[in-house]
Amino acid sequence: MTQTVQTRFNKLSDAARFNMIEQQIRTWEVLDPVVLDLFNEVPREHFVAEAQLGLAFADVELPIGHGQTMLSPKIEGKILQALNVKKTDKVLLVGTGSGYLTALIATLAAHVHAVEIQEELSAIAKIRLQKHNIRNVTLHIADAVNGYASEAPYDVIVFSGSLPMHPSAAEQMLNIGGRMFSVVGELPIMQAMLTQRVGVGVCRQETLFETCLPPLVNAPQVAQFEF
Repeated sequence: MTQTVQTRFNKLSDAARFNMIEQQIRTWEVLDPVVLDLFNEVPREHFVAEAQLGLAFADVELPIGHGQTMLSPKIEGKILQALNVKKTDKVLLVGTGSGYLTALIATLAAHVHAVEIQEELSAIAKIRLQKHNIRNVTLHIADAVNGYASEAPYDVIVFSGSLPMHPSAAEQMLNIGGRMFSVVGELPIMQAMLTQRVGVGVCRQETLFETCLPPLVNAPQVAQFEF
């Protein structure tokens, strides 16, 4: 890419990024200035395939292979605002995916354990994170649909795909005061939930918004009753 073409691309990206923040994320009531600044700081276009550059800032879930998608910007913004990730937080992210949500969280947190069941996706995310000198992430290849106990406890847990049932087992992996984001339900209705562990064996749940996300691989299924 010539310098002239690169300059033009950068200008177009800056304009598209501004529109993404103002017209998608902010209009979904994501108003935390820390979160909004984060989308300026971490370049989304560096975490998509070259063929998808034209859609890097679009209000869509981009397919990344293996039946998985990159979350839309407004959903990422809602997740970050709800969890209020702090510099002292140890985070579990279930579903490394493209690596972009991993990068966003890592910029805010002390350390992120990102678990991905698809080795190819984790390998791509690793390259992207290294290019941005993001060092406070440990990548794991595993099935963490019920959480990832070997590195517990956590201050924050994020499930980046949907689950038919609430991930109760993962609640026990939270520190007191810890927060967990999950999308629970089945098509056509799913609810984004914020769970806070307020005491030993005591959690409080709050419904944040309705959305639909692809299910996590091996997500436990709700028992079907036959009459």
